[in-house]
Amino acid sequence: MNWHMVEDLIKKAQREGQFDNLPGAGKPLPPDEFAHYPEDIRMIMRILKNSGHDDEAQFVKEEMSDLQSQMKKATQRERTELEQQYNQRLTQLNRMLSKKGMKTNSSAFKQYQSQLDDRLKWD
Repeated sequence: MNWHMVEDLIKKAQREGQFDNLPGAGKPLPPDEFAHYPEDIRMIMRILKNSGHDDEAQFVKEEMSDLQSQMKKATQRERTELEQQYNQRLTQLNRMLSKKGMKTNSSAFKQYQSQLDDRLKWD
């Protein structure tokens, strides 16, 4: 099933009123608890939280966020070491997911890795 078919089914259900009486209808969505994290690791954090790794994931995520901040200010030599540390933390997150039986080579992680590679190309 492709996304066009899914979109058509959603629109049909809307027209038929199947979403009219859902809990919370007309109320704003709750705030995103991961909004303060870099956008490229929010999904990973949600998955880890939902799989019971919240505390450990939180710690690793904070380390990754700190490393990203440090990389922006670092010299080229320092950046290389920080990139290695960042990649180690990313590997650690992927291992946590693997232990829960979740695939870490999904398109989302491939896209994340691509975004990471693009971000780490310094001008």
